[in-house]
Amino acid sequence: MNAVTEAGFFLLDTLVGFFSVLLLLRFFMQAFRVSFANQVGAFVVQLTNWLVKPLRRVLPGLFGLDLASLLPVYVLQLVLATALVSLRGGFGLADGLFVVVLWGALLATFRLCLYLLVGALIVQAVLSWVAPYSPLAQPLAQLTRPFLAPVRRFVPPIAGIDLSPLIVLLLVQLVLFFV
Repeated sequence: MNAVTEAGFFLLDTLVGFFSVLLLLRFFMQAFRVSFANQVGAFVVQLTNWLVKPLRRVLPGLFGLDLASLLPVYVLQLVLATALVSLRGGFGLADGLFVVVLWGALLATFRLCLYLLVGALIVQAVLSWVAPYSPLAQPLAQLTRPFLAPVRRFVPPIAGIDLSPLIVLLLVQLVLFFV
């Protein structure tokens, strides 16, 4: 790839990543009943409404999950994977590359979910030390609670220090090795 192609792919990757994270954040905030009445919630809604609202008319939710927020993430990852494959030597249906791209986009979406969880846990930990009453503290706690609660049942705080975020981060890193 030449420098112009690499720069174009970098820009595409950045835009796809940004909107994918926003859409995943919206999906998880709705799934875990996190309030959108905060700065992050308002930011996410305002930047994703143009896509999610029209999709909701044709794509209903499933088991209370907002597919109109989740499906575009997969499609964006599919576009990114297709662009990468076509830049690196073409795209052939006969050799099964299409299935590999579909599977790769699914894994990329799952990986992005895990990275979002890692980011939320790290920001939550830092905020708990420097600004525990920040407007972001409550939404982050609601977002990470479903992942921390099972660990907290088995590992109580030690000397007032909650080790569950560290354990969840370790588990997520282990999962990322295999994804």
